Amino acid sequence: MSRSKMRELQSKRLCELVERVYKNVPFYREKMDAIGLKPTDIKSIEDIAKLPFTSKQDLRDNYPFGLFAVPMKEIVRIHASSGTTGKPTTVGYTRNDLEIWKEVVSRSFSMCGIGTDDVMQVAYGYGLFTGGLGAHYGAEEVGASVIPISGGNTRRQLQLMSDYGSTVLACTPSYALHLADAMPEYGYSLSDIKLKKGVFGAEPWTENMRIELEKKWGIRAYDIYGLSEIMGPGVSNDCEHHVGLHVHEDHFYPEVVHPETNEPLSEGEEGELVFTTLTKEGIPLIRYNTRDLSTLYFEKCSCGRTLVRMKKITGRSDDMLIIRGVNLFPSQIEHVLLDMGETSAHYMLYVDRHNNLDTLELQVELDESKLTDTIKDLQYLSKRIQHALNSAIGLSVKVTLVEPKSIARSEGKAVRVVDRRK
Repeated sequence: MSRSKMRELQSKRLCELVERVYKNVPFYREKMDAIGLKPTDIKSIEDIAKLPFTSKQDLRDNYPFGLFAVPMKEIVRIHASSGTTGKPTTVGYTRNDLEIWKEVVSRSFSMCGIGTDDVMQVAYGYGLFTGGLGAHYGAEEVGASVIPISGGNTRRQLQLMSDYGSTVLACTPSYALHLADAMPEYGYSLSDIKLKKGVFGAEPWTENMRIELEKKWGIRAYDIYGLSEIMGPGVSNDCEHHVGLHVHEDHFYPEVVHPETNEPLSEGEEGELVFTTLTKEGIPLIRYNTRDLSTLYFEKCSCGRTLVRMKKITGRSDDMLIIRGVNLFPSQIEHVLLDMGETSAHYMLYVDRHNNLDTLELQVELDESKLTDTIKDLQYLSKRIQHALNSAIGLSVKVTLVEPKSIARSEGKAVRVVDRRK
């Protein structure tokens, strides 16, 4: 679709959306009335900047169903976030919402070349988390055979992967790494596995992690992006060229705004990613700030798609650590470690404060091949990691090398940071 045709479609859908939420959602009606804005003031997609933002706190304040735009009798499914930092954010889907979700996930899988000849092992969690069921129905839509194994039970994951001949693995990148590392422990090798592709998401991961996963599994690794508030997985996905994720912008209109001023940023400028759900019925959201940091690019991709592309997410503005005045994202640590390639990719960051001074300790697992090294060799490796981190992030970091498999593994989203300053 041409850019002008896309804008025309987005404009039509935005006008319909604003009319609908003003009529059916008191929260939006009050917000618009407070700034003297009426639905008739929104005439095209260019007018979106006139509309108020929505935050995760707004969903919590209206918990559980206060932002729903349809009666409960039209809601056929409910999902929710984990609620680890407060009340869970609750989202509802109409039957049409589920059809759209299935469509955008199937588009995403098509970008990865997944089809009727594939057997997809869905190792995202099923249940209230959107990952499992989102991937499941999208995979069925493209005609793949689906193994709904859910997360966890590593031995069984590898057994069924081998026995059933899985060709696609869908899970978090950290769990994919754990599965690869666990193969020898359970008596499996790559010769027992038929995997060709992996579709990984639900947590930020770097390009270096992609290289690591592709090397360990012998596959092509793809990034799928989504969040429950907007729909779930399938908001965007990268194609075979890996030059950003194609956003399904006919359903999810993206903006990038300045983290402090909320001013819209131009193409190529990094800021917080904001989405408006143009077609969602159950819980439509206007200008929802994800806090994910990204950049938008509008030029046509080499794959031929004209959809806007978003830069791969490597962090969130609210995940940013400030250490002695320096802004730090965990993904920067991951990038350095994988670039060096002399440890495993499993690590933890511990932030503390001693005598009013912030301290940062990195615990990283040794690679199995390093277990035979002398203490002198390990001290030298530790110092080289310290130097590389200092050069990359401008901070002194205490580096502690720990034994393989001593850092806790996650079957869902990886926890990388423990901030003890609080």
